[in-house]
Amino acid sequence: MNILSIQSWVSYGHVGNASAVFPLQRLGAEVWAVNTVQFSNHTGYGTWRGQVFGAELVRDLVQGIEDRGALPRCDAVLSGYMGDAAIGEAVLDAVSRAKAANPHALYCCDPVIGDVGRGVFVRPGIPEFMRDRAVPAADLITPNQFELEHLTGLPVTTLAEAKAAVTALQETGPRAVLVTSLQVAETPEDQIELLAAEGGEFHRIRTPMLPISVNGAGDAIAALFLFHRIKTGSAAAAAAAAASSIYGLLRRTSEAGSREILTVAAQEEFVAPSRVFLPEAC
Repeated sequence: MNILSIQSWVSYGHVGNASAVFPLQRLGAEVWAVNTVQFSNHTGYGTWRGQVFGAELVRDLVQGIEDRGALPRCDAVLSGYMGDAAIGEAVLDAVSRAKAANPHALYCCDPVIGDVGRGVFVRPGIPEFMRDRAVPAADLITPNQFELEHLTGLPVTTLAEAKAAVTALQETGPRAVLVTSLQVAETPEDQIELLAAEGGEFHRIRTPMLPISVNGAGDAIAALFLFHRIKTGSAAAAAAAAASSIYGLLRRTSEAGSREILTVAAQEEFVAPSRVFLPEAC
């Protein structure tokens, strides 16, 4: 399996490609990483060093990969946080090139916009780009609850509302949707849910709530969902596998009291999760 992953990079810690690449490699995928930034650490620390790369560099690197004759072997393109709309257009150009070379290639978009409690935290224009350009072009998307509401303009406070919003989103283009960090009226207070939708079917996966708040878990779960969706052909099975691995990763991180997810130390969770959660039709 070959995955072109276009995301940010940090030298210290695990977000963006620094969170997505290693789990994919640990599972046996070849990852062609194109970095949109190189920072010393994620911005949640308040200060960081490094550079934001321009869209032309992204295009140039993808062109170099295409020059090697590799794109016909590209099984998927993965994207996450986009610094500006120009980067987004470069990502969509890469998707177009990959799909032209391999019509079976998938595009998985993590439509990073914001989160509950934080609101929108991306630059102006990005939410509209995600809604109008990236999401309709994607085969798979992995919004959180806040992003699902923002992309659709619909409330998501109950399971029925979540399913209606997902259906509305699928009507714009994506065939499979994974909603992460979902807490609706039916969710037990000590748990958190993922909702997977594909082919008119919905499945939820519930995992215990952990006392932890870290960056990068969303980047990892998007990568894992993509990998397992390619491997199994099932959004429900992919969501369950990704949820099991991420729960183990976050449990290990919480027990260690670490501010950064323990991507390397907990790597066995990617291949053999210590606790397996099964999808439930809903």
